[in-house]
Amino acid sequence: QLQASGGGLVQAGGSLRLTCAASGSILSITTMGWYRQDPGKQRELVATITRDGNIFYADSVKGRFTISRDNAKNTAFLQMNSLKPEDTAVYYCNAAIIPSGRLRAYDYWGQGTQVTVSS
Repeated sequence: QLQASGGGLVQAGGSLRLTCAASGSILSITTMGWYRQDPGKQRELVATITRDGNIFYADSVKGRFTISRDNAKNTAFLQMNSLKPEDTAVYYCNAAIIPSGRLRAYDYWGQGTQVTVSS
């Protein structure tokens, strides 16, 4: 399973660090990423990182957010700096996990963590 944490309330210009920890019988994790969703809107991709360290960022967060991961701990991080009110959303962790004894990856989602940026 995936456990996301680190959300909260912050003023515009502030920073938050989100953590996504995967647990269970895991053989490997290919891609890990963060998505966000505002009420009434579609879930949107924020950033992804592959096991080899290839990274993608949505244009809206480039230069402000940094995604990283610790493969040994099956954990991913999202450092969010220079936060804006429009970054307010529920942030969801996503991972493509190959369980022990399996030959392919399965898509897993965390429970979501609320990020609120006040102006």
